[in-house]
Amino acid sequence: MVAERFKATMRIGVLAVTDGGHQLAAQIAASLAHAKVISIRTTLAQELPELWGQYDGFVLVMATGIVVRLIAPLLKDKKTDPCVVVVDEKGRFAISLLSGHLGGGNHLARQVAEVTNGQPVITTASDVLGHTALDLWAREQGLAVNDNPQLTAASAKLVNSGALRVFTDIVALPLPADFVIVADPVEADCVISNRFGLVGEGVLCLIPRNLVVGIGCNRGTAAADIEVAFAEALAAHGLAEQAVCNLASIDLKSDEVGLLAFAESRQLRIDFYNKDQLNTVVGVSRSDTVLRATGAQGVAEPAALLSADSDNLLVRKMKWKDVTIAVAQAPSTL
Repeated sequence: MVAERFKATMRIGVLAVTDGGHQLAAQIAASLAHAKVISIRTTLAQELPELWGQYDGFVLVMATGIVVRLIAPLLKDKKTDPCVVVVDEKGRFAISLLSGHLGGGNHLARQVAEVTNGQPVITTASDVLGHTALDLWAREQGLAVNDNPQLTAASAKLVNSGALRVFTDIVALPLPADFVIVADPVEADCVISNRFGLVGEGVLCLIPRNLVVGIGCNRGTAAADIEVAFAEALAAHGLAEQAVCNLASIDLKSDEVGLLAFAESRQLRIDFYNKDQLNTVVGVSRSDTVLRATGAQGVAEPAALLSADSDNLLVRKMKWKDVTIAVAQAPSTL
């Protein structure tokens, strides 16, 4: 699982304040991969703020009240805060205090409890009740979230009712047992789709990154012009920009400054194909002008299909003054 691989490489800082705590800290650090005991030169209150961004998680062998006071000024966002596990000096309890799901704190608490022969203390409702942790499941599946408050509301509904009504237009089996598939997005609490037009007000949308945007452009086209074409093409067909996993074009554009700048601004890779590869794709729009200039029958459509490894062309080429856009959908399974 993605989450397990993430947790296996977490950088863990282990700290203590008493002699007995230091002994337990050394035992814990020696038993966990990528964990180290942190020596405090002055005081925890002075040094913890500097350490906060350097580790993915902390195991703090001390009283919970001390930890709460220490970390309270440091908290920013559950998506970025490190996880924190608090352990008493005897190792009887390993308390997942912060970032239990996304940060891996619940998993770390269980690991620490195994080392100390103690009891992991997990208080997140989905874990206690045995329901799917919606935020963690979405991350494991590579799904983007359209709105964090809606994620919180859907998670609460799953815990309160024991099930979540889900509509999806992609191949999505097997899904968690507490997801109930519905045939109409109007009936759904959660929609799994790359089409934002399916999502009603207050409904959570989980977005698979399964779209490839093929781009053809004239020499010297500005990144801003490509941005406009990109956004307008997706919006015209109700496709979420978050669903785009990468771009594709002809190899003649591998040094195109505007295209490269646009890709960097969106943090998207570009797959480049030569004319012979593009000419192997059947069923695409043909342009004599493009053929004369590049030797390829077309650029945007065949490049998108090749990169997506698919024959599902959602958006046939759309033309602007200096830009051509097409969109293909890669096969999606959860």
